[in-house]
Amino acid sequence: MINLAIVGSTGSVGTQTLAVIRDFPDLLFVVGLAAGNNVELLASQAHEFRPKFVSATSGRHIDVPSSTSVVAMDHIVTDSGVDLVVMASTASAGRISTLQALKAGKEVALASKEVLVTAGQLVSQCAVDSGVVIRPVDSEHSAIAQCLVGESRDSVDELIITASGGAFRDYTMDELIRVTPEQALNHPTWQMGKKITVDSATLVNKAFEVIEAHWLFDIPFESIQVVMHRQSVIHSMVRFVDGSVKAQLGKPDMRIPIQYALFGGERTFGDKDYTYDPVEFSPLTFEELDLQKYPCYELVLESGKRGGTFPAVAATVNEVAVNLFLENKLPFLGISRLLAEVLDMHSGVSEPALEEIVEAEAWAERVTLERWKSVFA
Repeated sequence: MINLAIVGSTGSVGTQTLAVIRDFPDLLFVVGLAAGNNVELLASQAHEFRPKFVSATSGRHIDVPSSTSVVAMDHIVTDSGVDLVVMASTASAGRISTLQALKAGKEVALASKEVLVTAGQLVSQCAVDSGVVIRPVDSEHSAIAQCLVGESRDSVDELIITASGGAFRDYTMDELIRVTPEQALNHPTWQMGKKITVDSATLVNKAFEVIEAHWLFDIPFESIQVVMHRQSVIHSMVRFVDGSVKAQLGKPDMRIPIQYALFGGERTFGDKDYTYDPVEFSPLTFEELDLQKYPCYELVLESGKRGGTFPAVAATVNEVAVNLFLENKLPFLGISRLLAEVLDMHSGVSEPALEEIVEAEAWAERVTLERWKSVFA
């Protein structure tokens, strides 16, 4: 029996994690559930899975079974009965909870890109110091981890991350001027939450994934490549020094990498809906990225290469800008403009403590809203 705590249980990855747990009731047990504002769904999850603990950052009342205690989130991620913490929260609470879990010696199945993007150095060092493993949940990083099984890291030449291109991959620059949030949320292959779907349309999510891969696999940025793969069947590849390439293929379904992470890389029988048929999904194609169409990708990737507080600032600007876009208060191409302007204004801290990262994020949020009001409001 694997005892789990799920942070962000009401989000897209959290609910899909619980879907996987339903398939293995004798192998997976939910010790704790934590979420933000959606206390109604959290309560429903608590009544179904009967965890020992629940937590909601909103502080609102939660209707839970009598056997379930409402506690602080740090209690859940550090509890002695927890074997693995599934981190599916994109909020700053997810970053703090990840560090708390690692310091307590818990392995973490990490689904939140922002944790490593904003505090990669701190989180990676914390994992090393605690002697525990961060298990990737993102399909791309799960694919890389699977391709590396049995391989020497010295034999790795390059990581190749695939990108679907998002909802606007076939749009011209002129057409991008007039796109709407509804169009951005119409992803061609994946069903995801609103923010990450917009991040797919701008390719910010792919820049995040490159930064995340840098920290997860200790690979320099210049050895990580992104290619367009419309079918979202090959989730990532690894090229080795002899020129050969390994690829991991599967349906575009997050339940597959979630299941792989929960069982620590052990293969287990899953739902037959997971099964990949090469004939059904053929052909498989690859293209170079049209970087002119994805200015956000280069801006965020460059922030990752600069390091320090720059990626945290980029992530904050992007989050604010995406929310404004979803509220029809900012044009789609305004996201890249705000990113470029605020990053250009940031002086940066090269080796920040957590408090300095938080300060940089607060600065970025304030300045982004100021720039938006002066230019777009």
